[in-house]
Amino acid sequence: MIVSKNWLAEYVPLDMSVDELTDRLTMSGLNLEGVEEEASDVAIDLEVTSNRPDCLGHIGVAREIGVLFDKPLRLPSPEVVSGTEKTAGVTSVDIECPDLCPQYIARVIRGVKVGPSPESMQSRLRTLGITPINNIVDVTNYVLMECAQPLHAFDFDKLREQRIVVRRAREGETIEAIDHKTYPLTTDMCVIADAERAVAIGGVMGGAATEIGEATTEVLVETANFAPLAIRGAARKLSLFSDSSFRFERGIDEQQLRWASNRCCELILETAGGTLLDGAVIAGDIPEWKPAPIVLRFAQIARLLGIEIPREECLRVLTELGLRQVSDASEATVSFEPPSWRSDLTREIDLIEEVARIHGYEQIPEDAVIPIVATKDTHRDVVLDRVSDVLTAAGFFEAVTMSFVSRETFDLFTPRPEAEALTVEHSSRKHENILRQSVVPSLLVSRRENERQGTFDARLFELANVYWGAVPEDPATQPTMISLVTGQGFAGVRGLLDAIAGTVNASAVVTARPSDVPQFAAGRGAEVLLNGMPWGWAGQLDRAVTERLDLRDEVTVAEVMLSPLVEIVERAPQFTPLPQYPAMDRDLNFVLDETVTWQQLEQTVHNAAGTLLDSVSFVDQYRGKQIPVGKKSYVLSLGYRSPDRTLTSEEVDAAQQSVVAACEQQLGATQR
Repeated sequence: MIVSKNWLAEYVPLDMSVDELTDRLTMSGLNLEGVEEEASDVAIDLEVTSNRPDCLGHIGVAREIGVLFDKPLRLPSPEVVSGTEKTAGVTSVDIECPDLCPQYIARVIRGVKVGPSPESMQSRLRTLGITPINNIVDVTNYVLMECAQPLHAFDFDKLREQRIVVRRAREGETIEAIDHKTYPLTTDMCVIADAERAVAIGGVMGGAATEIGEATTEVLVETANFAPLAIRGAARKLSLFSDSSFRFERGIDEQQLRWASNRCCELILETAGGTLLDGAVIAGDIPEWKPAPIVLRFAQIARLLGIEIPREECLRVLTELGLRQVSDASEATVSFEPPSWRSDLTREIDLIEEVARIHGYEQIPEDAVIPIVATKDTHRDVVLDRVSDVLTAAGFFEAVTMSFVSRETFDLFTPRPEAEALTVEHSSRKHENILRQSVVPSLLVSRRENERQGTFDARLFELANVYWGAVPEDPATQPTMISLVTGQGFAGVRGLLDAIAGTVNASAVVTARPSDVPQFAAGRGAEVLLNGMPWGWAGQLDRAVTERLDLRDEVTVAEVMLSPLVEIVERAPQFTPLPQYPAMDRDLNFVLDETVTWQQLEQTVHNAAGTLLDSVSFVDQYRGKQIPVGKKSYVLSLGYRSPDRTLTSEEVDAAQQSVVAACEQQLGATQR
């Protein structure tokens, strides 16, 4: 926001130096970007945060200066003289989309003479970097920069049927804007139309068909309010940005609409002459400003800031900022209502911040003692730390990638093809504009970049959110995932998942079943379950996927949800004594039908082996010569152990016989 020093001086005395002025503004939150001296003025460029749209006009900045330097504020009070002819008799305003435009005020001025604006007005606009056009357009820009309320002026005679219709753009509709470029409109955009066509993109830019020209004699002045998100979406979709859209995106002061309309009409009458029609056509309700009172406890100021600020100073600061005291100040508390231009003030801490920045952050000593309170990690924090420890210990490197991906990247891995892809329309994101539903594609792209730089077999993981739905209040639609890519085989990845679950809760059980994720190689993908509940996916990618990225080696990926781990985390793992007696291992080699899964075989072994069984491990599988068609061979290793004695061979052999018999009877297995 560039402001003119001469213009500011119209509202507040500026008897301080520019350096002192800008230093105090910077310390209070309006950071100085630069100062440029003009022939007879000084242009001051201030950074205005998004929560302070009131400071996007000279009056807002002047109000800050008045409070900072304890100077009186002088604001203009628009006075307009109107004729007898009624505005409602010559025009009308219909709002068909109140969700996009809740309020609209129209005034009509007849008999204007378009020409150059006064040199004083032109000079101020040039200081701000605005090129003067003519007296009518310059006035709308002047009022915009004065009070942060955007306005627009239409050539009234060029409005068909001389009426205004605020509606959504129609399918396939286009408009030639005042920059004389034609823009395609979409049905989620708000347009200002006459009886037949769109004549302006609401809150963004006016149309060429009704722009003010030398022949204009009648003007319709628009003062309106538009929904910030609608303006933001339209401006970015069209790559069309303006001073008006910038302010509407941040929200305007509804209570200022009538003042801005009168101010604009007053200046048009002064600079272009004419007769203002009586009254205004107002569409939509302008609600009364009724903010909730905010209670300020004086003791909280000292507690949070570390310094004592006199009670009277606190009251002065807040009152001069425009807040209205709604209760008598006691020794302990006072209540305030924020003004309409400060809708960002809603909590006690907001008032304390206002007092602090006006009193001066530099007043807070650097050596103030700040109480330290011990905190406790949340379950989520504990799980994140343990997961990171397991993966980094296994040689993985943590990656950080963007949440937005391109369609090509998105399609690399789609574990939930039924979920609708969420896209954004943004001027800077024409290509990578899809919110990812899996982190795996981003990690695959990172692995490719590593290969291109000569780093092969990059083991990468990331802990990040994915977006399965646009319902942020429902955590299930935007879960945090643990995602990894590696050149290891499926067994290695499965072991990592076991280790992750085991370090969170020693009793956690990880199982797997065949997956239908289309990007997995045939028979090499699995849906992973944690304690019997769906947890995620793991598997080797099909070569068709890796070849799209020109990846040299085969890649195995896994992606599981963080939340199930948070639910079962064991914050204080219990000590388990090391075994005191040796284990006895036995291997088995079964030929089974292709339809029999490892899960079924493992479960059958556990059920049949008895209490002495300590572990079941997958060793190998084989298909080919000596194995009939439709069959496969599984090699597994069984470990037996007793907690109170050394086992005998007879005991182990008996358990083995039970396992073999159960597998033959229940699974049709034959022992090799």
